[in-house]
Amino acid sequence: MEQDVSRRKFLGTTALAGTAMAFSACSSTISSYKRIIGANDRISIGMIGCGSRGSDAHMPGVHAHADTENIEFTALADPWRVQRQKANNQVKEWYGRDARQFISYRDLLALDDVDAVMIASCDHQHTTHLEAAAMAGKHIYVEKPLGMDLERVKNAVDMVKKAGVTCQVGTQLRSMGSFTGCKELYKTGILGTISRIEQCRNNEQPYWYKYIRPVNREDVDWQEFLMDRPMRPFDPVVYSGWYGYKEFSDGPLPGYGSHFLDLVHYITGARFPDECVCMGGTFTWNDEHQFTCPDHIQAMWIYPEGFMVHYSSNLGNGFGDSFKLYGDQGVLKMDHWNEPVLTAEGGSQNRGIIRGENPVEPVERPDHFLDWLQCMRSQKTPNAGIDAGYQHAVACIMGMESYRKGKKTIYDRKKREIKFA
Repeated sequence: MEQDVSRRKFLGTTALAGTAMAFSACSSTISSYKRIIGANDRISIGMIGCGSRGSDAHMPGVHAHADTENIEFTALADPWRVQRQKANNQVKEWYGRDARQFISYRDLLALDDVDAVMIASCDHQHTTHLEAAAMAGKHIYVEKPLGMDLERVKNAVDMVKKAGVTCQVGTQLRSMGSFTGCKELYKTGILGTISRIEQCRNNEQPYWYKYIRPVNREDVDWQEFLMDRPMRPFDPVVYSGWYGYKEFSDGPLPGYGSHFLDLVHYITGARFPDECVCMGGTFTWNDEHQFTCPDHIQAMWIYPEGFMVHYSSNLGNGFGDSFKLYGDQGVLKMDHWNEPVLTAEGGSQNRGIIRGENPVEPVERPDHFLDWLQCMRSQKTPNAGIDAGYQHAVACIMGMESYRKGKKTIYDRKKREIKFA
C-alpha cells in the first residue's frame, strides 16, 4: 500500500528553513507535543531509511523486543522502492499487515499515530531528519555520525532538547557490557596518569564497495536522495555507494571513528577536545568509481583532561587493528571488544598495583535498542543521549575540517564554534 508524495517536490531547503523559524516561534510549547507513552501503550515506530542499516540492523534489533516492549513498525520512508518493499515484507511477516510506505520522510512524520522514528538514512540527511522528527514530537533513534556540518548539528541538537523527546544516538558500543566494565575500571584510577588513547581500524578495502549494486533509475526518487546537495545526473554507484563520496559522507573518520571517539568520551568522562590535526588521502583504491572519500586517515586530538587521542584507518590493508588506553601504570587493551584486558605492560611508574593480564569484568546492561525503548516509557536519558551524539560530532567535524583545510582546529566551548589555529 505504497503512498507516493505529491508535495515533496516543492519542500526543499527553503521549506526546512521556514519550518525551523516556525518552530522557534512555538518552542515554549512544543515539549508538550511529545508522546508520553504509558506502561501498557503499544509503541508505533516509523523507519526513515530502509537501507541495509535500517532493514538489516535497526528493524530486527528492535523487533527482537516486540513482545516484551509492546512495539510495532507501522510506517516506512525511503527514496528507493526496492528497499521500501523489502522492509515492508519484514513488517508483514512480523505483524501480519502492511506498513504505510512513503518516499518522503515528511509524510511519515505527519502521521499522528507514530510515536517514534528510527533514522538510518544517509549521513548528509541525518540532521534534516533529526530536526524534523523532533519538531514533530517523535521519540528518535538516529544513526551516527550525527551530522557533517556543525551549524546544522547544533540546530538539530537544540531542537531535540527543546522538544523534550527521548533520543538515542547509534553509538551502540557504549551499551556493551565489556566497555561499561572498562568505564568502571577507569574510574578506579588503577591505570594512573593517562597519556594516550589510540585506535587503528583497518580493512583490505573501503567499506563502501560492499554496498555497490544495480539500481534502476525508475525505482528511485533522486531528488529526495540528494536533498540540499547540487543536482547531478543519476548514477547507481553514487546512489548505492554514497558512503564513498564526500558530498554525502566524510568517510572513515566519522564512519568508523565516531564509535571510537564516543567510547573515549564514555570511558573517560571527557566531553570535547581542545584541538585537532588530521591528514589523509586516497592511496590504494584509485579506480573507475572515482570515490572521493579518503581510504587512509589519521587524526590526533588533545583533550583538556591531559591526554592525546589518536585514530587511524588504513583501508588498503587489514592488518594491525588496535584499541588501547595507556597510563603510567599499565595498559587497558580493548583490541577484542568483548574481551578487554588490563596489563602492567609499559608502565614506567608501575608500583606493582597491576599484576599479570587481567580480564575486565563486564557490567551488563540492556542492549542499545532495548535501552531506547525502555527510556521512552521511563523518560530517562538513554545510554547515548543527544549530548553524547553532539560530543562525537564535534570531534569528527574538527578532524574533517583540519583534513580539508590542512590546519589545526580548535573548539570554543562557550561559543560552540570550531576555529583554525
